[in-house]
Amino acid sequence: MKVYEFIIELKRPSYRYINTISQFMYLLSIIVFSMILINKESLFPSVLYISIIGMIAWWVYCIMIDRKEQQPYYRIGLLFAAAGWYFIPNIGWMFWIFILAAFLEKQAKFPQEIAFGKDEIVFNSFPKKVYLWVELNNVIIKDGIITVDFKTNKLIQKEIQSGSTLQDEKDFNEFCQNRLKVASAL
Repeated sequence: MKVYEFIIELKRPSYRYINTISQFMYLLSIIVFSMILINKESLFPSVLYISIIGMIAWWVYCIMIDRKEQQPYYRIGLLFAAAGWYFIPNIGWMFWIFILAAFLEKQAKFPQEIAFGKDEIVFNSFPKKVYLWVELNNVIIKDGIITVDFKTNKLIQKEIQSGSTLQDEKDFNEFCQNRLKVASAL
């Protein structure tokens, strides 16, 4: 396991669209499952009841989390929905869409971080990106914005999560300048 001297968390974007799509998928599933149950077309009605109850319970939980201004994760409810879709004849393929949506929601909402070590810089994106210090011209944090300047004229500027002090920025910038000097000496 590698040890990194600094891990910078980037500011999280709004996940409003992802959350809206997840809620729409809940609503669609609840409506379809309810219609199937009303028409008595299901061979496994208990699975559909459990799916509906699970989705509604998780949806309520997510609403409560959102009201506390925390990030809700809808993937558990999507898994309840996937279980229901699996047992519906002729549209069981929807199971895979809901499984994929549950997996992608987790990946989309994963906090973006940049780890800075002695030998490399790692962006925890999907897929993970690793850069060596010799590939960089400059790395600096100023006024809550991190700038990574590559020798290939690529420039990355991202706002960081609040919480760093001026001393933290100074320590980080000194570390980066030292690593860049060592890399240029190679």
